[in-house]
Amino acid sequence: MSVTSANRLELLQIADAVAREKMIDPALVIEAMEDSLGKAARSRYGAEYDIRAAIDRKTGDLQLTRYRHVVEEPENLFTELTVADARRIKPDVQLDDYIIDHLPPMDFGRIAAQSAKQVIMQKVREAERLRQYEEFKDRQGEIINGVVKRTEYGNVIVDVGRGEAILRRDQLIQREAFRNGDRVRALIKEVRHETRGPQIFLSRTAPEFLAELFKMEVPEIYDGIIEIKAVARDPGSRAKMGVISYDSSIDPVGACVGMRGSRVQAVVNELQGEKIDIIPWNQDPATFLVNALQPAEVSKVVFDDDSERIEVVVPDEQLSLAIGRRGQNVRLATQLTGFDIDILTDAQESERRQAEFAERTQLFMESLNVDEMVAQLLVAEGFATLEEVAYVDPEELASIDGFDQSTAEELQARARESIDEINAKAIEHARELGVEQSLLDFEGLTPQMIETLAVEGIKTIEDFATCADWELAGGYTTVEGKRVKDTGLLEKYDMSLEEAQTLVMKARVQIGWVDASELVKPEEDGEAEVAESEADGDAEADGEAGGNAGDDTENRV
Repeated sequence: MSVTSANRLELLQIADAVAREKMIDPALVIEAMEDSLGKAARSRYGAEYDIRAAIDRKTGDLQLTRYRHVVEEPENLFTELTVADARRIKPDVQLDDYIIDHLPPMDFGRIAAQSAKQVIMQKVREAERLRQYEEFKDRQGEIINGVVKRTEYGNVIVDVGRGEAILRRDQLIQREAFRNGDRVRALIKEVRHETRGPQIFLSRTAPEFLAELFKMEVPEIYDGIIEIKAVARDPGSRAKMGVISYDSSIDPVGACVGMRGSRVQAVVNELQGEKIDIIPWNQDPATFLVNALQPAEVSKVVFDDDSERIEVVVPDEQLSLAIGRRGQNVRLATQLTGFDIDILTDAQESERRQAEFAERTQLFMESLNVDEMVAQLLVAEGFATLEEVAYVDPEELASIDGFDQSTAEELQARARESIDEINAKAIEHARELGVEQSLLDFEGLTPQMIETLAVEGIKTIEDFATCADWELAGGYTTVEGKRVKDTGLLEKYDMSLEEAQTLVMKARVQIGWVDASELVKPEEDGEAEVAESEADGDAEADGEAGGNAGDDTENRV
């Protein structure tokens, strides 16, 4: 492989041809050639030398040069030399300069030529992979058409024009099979830049795939007049999609269905017959849920904002329809709305209300020493706890049929007396369990709360400060895509996450784990946010108490 005048221009022609074939910059191919020829020259002169090759971009002339670095104390005599030695070669050389020696043309030989070829191929492959990654990295979420190239272990390899993509087995619709040469349409779900090249992952089961298909079929969605707010899918079986129209003259459901169902049928055919329910989206969660549970009829909806749960009451004969085959209908409605849904029949809901009514009636009969009729009147008026009776406006009690002012005052006196008695027993029990005075004096915790904490082993204010807010108030954790309930120690006292967080932070400030000046005041920031340095205080608290301290509320709801 002697680079003579006969093949100087051929180097440039080869570089240009490779660049066009691989669709990369010709300069990258020439740089790869220079690296490979430099490596081949080092294998001939000695691998210890710093020998570089340069190809003239116009004439194709190859120039080999040896570089030696001018340093004070050389460590490698092949690539470095002292200032004194360098000045014998070039008098005006300075420290940190390079002495460049031009080498004569050489015959590289078969082995060196093969090595150079491998380096060029490797560099070209790297450039091609980088080009593919740059092309596809910004196309995530788009639908792409490709041709099935081969199938490996159930995964489908798809030719997408300038690269290959993989459609994994779990991203295929059920009972879907492709053969070599079949055309396939899928969503670009993820693009990674890995050592072996860009990995383009496709999906036909993602909810976004359904939304993008409708965007292609429905011009109003493409133009932004109609928006797809939520999608839930059981791939290959059923899907629910919530849509809203920003033009009052356009029906979002009708526009998505199309004339005689032409638009939705085109999407159904692409998804192997997957049935699609198109639902009008509503800002009110309860109304949206009623729509999402169609075709089942809903009698009543009870919405719990704190726990993001919705309780739905349906007629007895509608229960199986609301749940759906293998729970499909309620599962898709849960995914669509983002809320956990509990479905009860009218009979179950009535039975539960009767049980609650009887329980509260018994509480008032025992605590207030009244007969059943008086207790039932209180419950019927919406009173659920002794505190509500004790501290409500007396006029509200006196306004109940059969009650007067003296009756209201007597009931409130009995309620307060009963509360004091319950509190005293709770404090006494807490002291027996070993609760310290610092926790008993902590403002914000009732005696019943302190008793409950003591039963769980939380007996000092330091123990309380190591608690996370979700441990006290409860919450939900997402495990493998499912929301799992975490029961809080003080959840039965209707403590919210915000209240728990405030109490825990107050305890940490009180014992000196957190500096109060590091907390952002609400009036200054608009929200009661904790400064970043608070996290350090939490970490120190964990170290001292050895507990499971720290607020990980962001991972929970």
